[in-house]
Amino acid sequence: MNTKVNLAGVELKNPVMTASGTFGSGMEYAQFVDLNKLGAVVTKGVANEPWPGNPTPRIAETYGGMINAVGLQNPGIDIFCKRDIPFLKQYDTKIIVNVCGRSKEDYVEVVERLADEPVDMLEINISCPNVKEGGIAFGQKAEAAYEITKAVKAVAKQPVIMKLSPNVTDITEMARAVEAGGADVVSLINTLTGMKIDINRRTFAVANKTGGLSGPAIRPVAVRMVYQVANAVKIPIIGMGGITCADDALEFIMAGATAVSVGTANFHNPKTTEEVAAGIEAYMNKYKVEDINELIGIVR
Repeated sequence: MNTKVNLAGVELKNPVMTASGTFGSGMEYAQFVDLNKLGAVVTKGVANEPWPGNPTPRIAETYGGMINAVGLQNPGIDIFCKRDIPFLKQYDTKIIVNVCGRSKEDYVEVVERLADEPVDMLEINISCPNVKEGGIAFGQKAEAAYEITKAVKAVAKQPVIMKLSPNVTDITEMARAVEAGGADVVSLINTLTGMKIDINRRTFAVANKTGGLSGPAIRPVAVRMVYQVANAVKIPIIGMGGITCADDALEFIMAGATAVSVGTANFHNPKTTEEVAAGIEAYMNKYKVEDINELIGIVR
């Protein structure tokens, strides 16, 4: 039975990975999860310098999910290269580094810095606000998404995954834009913009007012968008959004995703990724599926 999948020439032992921002670089989870059993670990977003993140409170629970406005707090690329990459190299899993920035130049700087590091792929978070364009996310305008993809691809030594924002009118337009810019893979969806109000304090539940909604509540939206994108582009897709078990992951795969990322569920059950990988194998045994690739995009 084959569970291996291929993303732009990078072979993963199985299609299950962590979703950026829910797993750090795996250090905190290593005592709960065998990282060797994962297809890849996707790190928390890393920028060219340390980011302090947003004011607190920045997490709120919602029905079937959560809102976060952490604001991409991270220690910056220098500490990341010194501390996080050597940690992950101990394990037999692929390393995918999520990159964030406030301008095109920021992204390019981090990607150039990672060119000679022993990491397998880069995932570019274009849901970051573009400071030079009045704070609209790079991933909300097709032209900006195309430009950032092109700029990153010009300096990247590893295959590039562009992570798409669902907060757009037409997700296929964004997918086509990054494909045209040279993206090797797309990942989707990032969080949906949401708001929660604390009626007792009579104010916003998170200090930022709005935050990213994630968790099981968003899964049907994510599956629909993955299906749409699978029918719009030729490059592989990493599907994510509310995956809690193997059944959820298989929905994404059947909709057209080559691999999947597990995010919010890790907070509820740190072993989720491992369980999803085992559950996919159990499904393949039950239905006598010889190769996971037979299931990718099987629902037309």
